[in-house]
Amino acid sequence: MKISIVGCGNMGQAYARSFRKYGLVKAEDLLLVVRSEGRRSQLQAYGRVTTEISAAIGASDLVIVSVKPQDLGGVATALARVLQPGQVVLSIMAGITIARLQGALQHSTIVRAMPNSPAQIGMGITAYATGTELNMRQTLMVEQLLNSTGRAVHLADEAMLDPVTALSGSGPAYFFHIVRTLVQSGTRLGLEPHVASALVKQTMLGSYHLMEHADQTPDELIKAVMSKGGTTEAAFNVFREEDLAGVLDRALVAASARAKELSGS
Repeated sequence: MKISIVGCGNMGQAYARSFRKYGLVKAEDLLLVVRSEGRRSQLQAYGRVTTEISAAIGASDLVIVSVKPQDLGGVATALARVLQPGQVVLSIMAGITIARLQGALQHSTIVRAMPNSPAQIGMGITAYATGTELNMRQTLMVEQLLNSTGRAVHLADEAMLDPVTALSGSGPAYFFHIVRTLVQSGTRLGLEPHVASALVKQTMLGSYHLMEHADQTPDELIKAVMSKGGTTEAAFNVFREEDLAGVLDRALVAASARAKELSGS
């Protein structure tokens, strides 16, 4: 298999690292297209590095486009000249629809994906949608590669990438915000910052694994922690009074609506 990655920021580099780590592509068959020479030394351990969108891309089975959405215009013109029929183009540009990509690149076999930042350490989740032109072999190739950065979920309806963007694409930032808030609250209650940080992070990690392995629903797990008249109930009384569930729901609706605006759908 031969792969080209156009744009090697955090996510582009994450793909290169995972593909090489799991032996999905040889270094000589991985072409990394970067904007400046400054990235060459950092990336050359993964594959061949270039600053040019050249005919060499036309030899790849898969071309990953991971530039910023606002940079598509300049990149698309150059890519359209070198893409070959039968190649699969995988875009992780937020808000750029398959139809728009097909028009800009003059290319039909397009996959649109929404990864999230934990993919950088192989713990991400990526939802993806395919154009109808992809065959089963091509779709399985894409899923295998995406799975190397965590888990992949296929969506039958591309429009569902908008709520995916709101839920899992932006999701890590929500959790970082909650961690920061809990640590700050613990510090105000008198804990040393490093102690509060350790307590919060390990509690979140342990709670995830308990939820993953226990044969219980989230509601049942909450009830197992909460005793009548106790500390957890006191906290949940505030959550209900302040409508924490409603706030989270409205935040996700707003994020999904913004994703829809950006995609023009």
